[in-house]
Amino acid sequence: MPRFADNDGIRIAFEDLGGAGGDPLLLVMGLGASRFWWPDGLVGELVRRGFHVVAYDQRDAGQSTHLPDRGVGPPVAALLRRTAPAYSAEDLTDDAVAVLDALGRERAHLFGHSMGGLVAQRIAIRHRERVLSLATSSAVPSDAKGLSVLRYLRPATLARFASLRYPDTPQGNFALALSVARILAAPGQHIDERDVRGFVDKETAHQVAGLRDQKAQSRQIGAKWNGGSLAQITAPTLVLHGEQDPLLRVTAARDIAAAVPGASLRTLPGVGHFLGVDVWATYADELRALAYRADGQSPTVEPTHR
Repeated sequence: MPRFADNDGIRIAFEDLGGAGGDPLLLVMGLGASRFWWPDGLVGELVRRGFHVVAYDQRDAGQSTHLPDRGVGPPVAALLRRTAPAYSAEDLTDDAVAVLDALGRERAHLFGHSMGGLVAQRIAIRHRERVLSLATSSAVPSDAKGLSVLRYLRPATLARFASLRYPDTPQGNFALALSVARILAAPGQHIDERDVRGFVDKETAHQVAGLRDQKAQSRQIGAKWNGGSLAQITAPTLVLHGEQDPLLRVTAARDIAAAVPGASLRTLPGVGHFLGVDVWATYADELRALAYRADGQSPTVEPTHR
């Protein structure tokens, strides 16, 4: 069952996923996606490597507060607007800190995927004293704004998303989620129903709208950042990216790693944007090694960086 943190009247849902007594790890999921999109298998790998794992829903996603609609338009249009339609990117970072406060945690390791990786970068900039280490996967650089973000995106994939049409029924919700997962997979990667069914079943059980709320997505992606640059990050940082990511070009990861002092980069051949079973153990190993580095210990797993 979720607990709720409060950030100036915004309720942020979060859930303890296991590993009590381990190193605190906060998971940040991507655009419009609830915490239920973190695969159980990946969470299990992280717990087995000594992490105490907590995931939360960003505002306008999952069971967290959804803001009123203000005619924000589609997500891409909101991204390119000069003004934020509902709240700032700083507000998104403060939501994560509210979760840490509710947990009674002064500091935690961060792992953000997709837009969650972008938010995690900004948490590490704005709240550096709260971050033990930073790991991102399949994310764009925080320093990129407006039109400059588009150079990392693959237009053909955006067009595929825009063409998805499914009825607002339980079966339609599942078909939509399955199509999204298959679009995000690496070319040739097989995604079957079992890879997605768990996400959708959890959302249904908790009465979560899933990926349908484009207005909420527009408010999230339209949040403007007026904070510092990636060069100000002081936490040990790891940047992960699939070399066959159909949504974001691998140059996004390279630019993050180049901008963050001392950051490590690992790109994975045959890996896309979807967090499939083929990356769970590798990503967990990488995060464990990063945590050891943050603690000043010698890692038991030595990742290969590219």
